[in-house]
Amino acid sequence: MSIVNDTVFMPSVLTFIGIPGLETVQCWIGIPFCAMYIIALMGNSLLLIIIKSEPSLHEPMYIFLAMLGATDIALSTSIVPKMLGIFWFHLSEIYFDACLFQMWLIHTFQGIESGVLLAMALDRYVAICYPLRHATIFTQQLVTNIGVGVTLRPAILVIPCLLLIKCRLKLYRTKLISHTYCEHMALVKLATEDVYINKFYGLLGAFIVGGLDFILITLSYTQIFITVFHLPQKEARLKAFNTCIPHICVFFQFYLLAFFSFFTHRSGSYIPSYIHITLSNLYLLVPPFLNPFVYGVKTKHIRDKVAKMFCSKDQA
Repeated sequence: MSIVNDTVFMPSVLTFIGIPGLETVQCWIGIPFCAMYIIALMGNSLLLIIIKSEPSLHEPMYIFLAMLGATDIALSTSIVPKMLGIFWFHLSEIYFDACLFQMWLIHTFQGIESGVLLAMALDRYVAICYPLRHATIFTQQLVTNIGVGVTLRPAILVIPCLLLIKCRLKLYRTKLISHTYCEHMALVKLATEDVYINKFYGLLGAFIVGGLDFILITLSYTQIFITVFHLPQKEARLKAFNTCIPHICVFFQFYLLAFFSFFTHRSGSYIPSYIHITLSNLYLLVPPFLNPFVYGVKTKHIRDKVAKMFCSKDQA
């Protein structure tokens, strides 16, 4: 590693600061984060077990829910072990290439989660607006194609971000990352060279994945609400609306946290670093933590299956 005028040339190892300004209390901050991670693992694993073991749940909505649970497990696992290593054991260093790989994992799983939420919204749109055609539209082949599509889309779109960093950015003002994980903008901001292309592609990729998904999900639920409010019977309206409540809750918690994290990270000195870094961590941890509770409480089939599992254990 060469240093010229206090500038680091392509550092082989980077060092995480963690949460700037809160270094002295990070060991305590790690406790709720660890608890959320453990609950997320247990809750989403339980969802996957229930959906896999119950043939009546092998429908598009629950298959997408299983994809969401698996994505939540992978996303939280991509950041929490290293984060806790920083907070509790001062394991702050990471190889540059390993940092890029972590970045690819995190942004890929973020994109997959957004795509799965869009797939679930479209499934509810067809089920409520075209109920007689739902089975013929959402075939097993279409569900498989959607699953492959929502996985490959972010996985491929994130790769140019890594290549632009690896090939274009050679000089860095420091090897210290003011974050708890390798986030695209956090790493790009370390470079002393022109990063306009990196920022532009990062924004373009975020819009292609998150932005378009948000627009399409909003349009889907708008059409769903219009259809529901035109149903003649009150019971039918309530039943249709209740099937959408879990998806709407998950949709809002994911995108609200995403927008807060996105805008605070780009607000520069107007917002303290510890706020937007904490929000970035919560954005990746809160949805995996809450999603099992939302679907477990609001989805009757899953709620009944969980109750049956625990009741049978008590009787045994």
